[in-house]
Amino acid sequence: MSEGEKIFTHALVYLGAALVVVPVARRLGLGSVLGYLVGGVLIGPYVLDLVGDAGTDVLHFAEFGVVMMIFLVGLELEPERLWRLRGTLLGLGGAQVGGSAVAVGSLAMVAGLPPIQAATVGLIAAMSSTAIAVQQLSEKGWMKSDAGQRAFAVLLFQDLAVIPMLALFPWMAGATEDGGHGSAHPLATLGAVAAVVVLGRLGVPPLMRAVASSGLRELFTAAALALVIGVTVLMGLVGLSPALGAFLAGVVLANSEYRHELESDIEPFKGLLLGLFFLSVGAGIDFAAVAANPFAVFGALVAVLAVKGLVLFGLGRAAGMARDQALILGVSLAQVGEFAFLLLGFTSALGLLPAAVVAPLMAVTALSMAAGPLLVTVAERWILPRWVATRTTREHDVEDEGAQVIVAGYGRFGQIAARLLRATGHRVTLLDVDNEQIEIMKRFGARVFYGDAGRLDLLRAAGAERARVLLVAVDDPAKALEIVRVARTHFPDLALLVRARGRVDAMELVATGVEGAYRETMDSALRAGTDALRLLGMPAHQAERMARTFRRHDERAMRDLAALRHDTGALQATARERIRLLEQVLADDASTTVPDDGWDADAIRTGQNRIT
Repeated sequence: MSEGEKIFTHALVYLGAALVVVPVARRLGLGSVLGYLVGGVLIGPYVLDLVGDAGTDVLHFAEFGVVMMIFLVGLELEPERLWRLRGTLLGLGGAQVGGSAVAVGSLAMVAGLPPIQAATVGLIAAMSSTAIAVQQLSEKGWMKSDAGQRAFAVLLFQDLAVIPMLALFPWMAGATEDGGHGSAHPLATLGAVAAVVVLGRLGVPPLMRAVASSGLRELFTAAALALVIGVTVLMGLVGLSPALGAFLAGVVLANSEYRHELESDIEPFKGLLLGLFFLSVGAGIDFAAVAANPFAVFGALVAVLAVKGLVLFGLGRAAGMARDQALILGVSLAQVGEFAFLLLGFTSALGLLPAAVVAPLMAVTALSMAAGPLLVTVAERWILPRWVATRTTREHDVEDEGAQVIVAGYGRFGQIAARLLRATGHRVTLLDVDNEQIEIMKRFGARVFYGDAGRLDLLRAAGAERARVLLVAVDDPAKALEIVRVARTHFPDLALLVRARGRVDAMELVATGVEGAYRETMDSALRAGTDALRLLGMPAHQAERMARTFRRHDERAMRDLAALRHDTGALQATARERIRLLEQVLADDASTTVPDDGWDADAIRTGQNRIT
């Protein structure tokens, strides 16, 4: 088989493994990262042996996916926001690297390594996988949480810490100054960083404008890829982390007018290359090294995961994080990162670590990356729910204010409804379980109680027995259903008005007999559609009448379809018939000739559009 045929064959194997294994892992709730890693193990040399020794070469190519991911993360962080993270970056990040290095290094000394080698192992093991951690935090919706923000700051500090490590290890190995192992001259490093900042501020925008003016989409994609590749090459020339350079370039361009175009062009390449990276890590796990000394390898694996997790959890708690957020921080960063492969190879070439130590540590690194997503899944399913429930039980402060209306969930939906009720003279009792949201609302003069409306005792404490209306405005559909069932069972005279995320959730609520299920995007979507009709020439009163007709038919259909929600065939057939009837009614209305009332696009832009 020629080299070209081998490349295509390996590409087919990698893509096939992703298509087969990843959907199964997602269906089982394990996440895509663990699916990719398992797929890599299956096609690797120790199971099906479908890629031979191509794993290492593919891994080097796929690492570019990590660089792209970091660039996109940088695009989301404006410089001002990054400056606000400086305390966490230096404080928590420095403490994590130092604490983990000392703890793991101490264990390595207990295992029999000399102090210099033990310190080297500790520093390498302190690194976490940016690719796995960011992907997991994003998939779980934790990236913008307290844990997600602090985890990202720690990961960024780790990228920075690689630079002094590359300079420190030759000194630890006793390498000569001209040995060629260190990074470039500090002036070259500063020059490279300055070049990225200056080009990002002054050079890239005119280039992007010129490319955009050509009207060729593929040229913009080529320019976006060239930007990331160019930064990567420049950072490599001066001995800096490519990921760090990509992050810096992303931050510099965070306020650029072409930010969203850059994101959309790079995102597909990032996703594909990241998947290839995880597959390569799985395929590269050296099970021969594991089999040669399984107790030592798995003992080291458990020790590293436990030590790093505990250090991170302890630092998080010391920094004032809630217990569940500190746990997320710990399990997300407990694994050893992809930089360990680079650093282990570097120290091996220096003679700092012998081959007998490097081989099992490579296996521990890969296995820890595979175990990382599993740790997150275990914490999410079995630990976090209990800790959050315990915290809720202990901290509630609900009181009966004698209000006729109780609002459960004081977020963006509940606030609008509650403000309308209060403005018209009605007393409202407000409940929420988000401490941060409660504190923010208190600064604006709103009294919000900390309490879970799904608990019978707290609903009673809030005055549900005498209230007339319970407005459920929480953003979790499962939680909303739980509250509805408790209230329907124990307070049958309480009218229930419930926020629904979409049509499927609304049908579930309607089936329970609630008085009103309100899809959170229905009103704004109808307003947008009405404005579009007006811009296309339809008189305003006719467009609004059609929107009212659409709403009546759609809500009637939703209530009828709720009874069929478990019968897919009947549901789809009935829904198609209802859509056809609605379209016919609206078409007949649209064909009716009515005089123009003079409303125009200016009325839309000034907000004079309402559906009543």
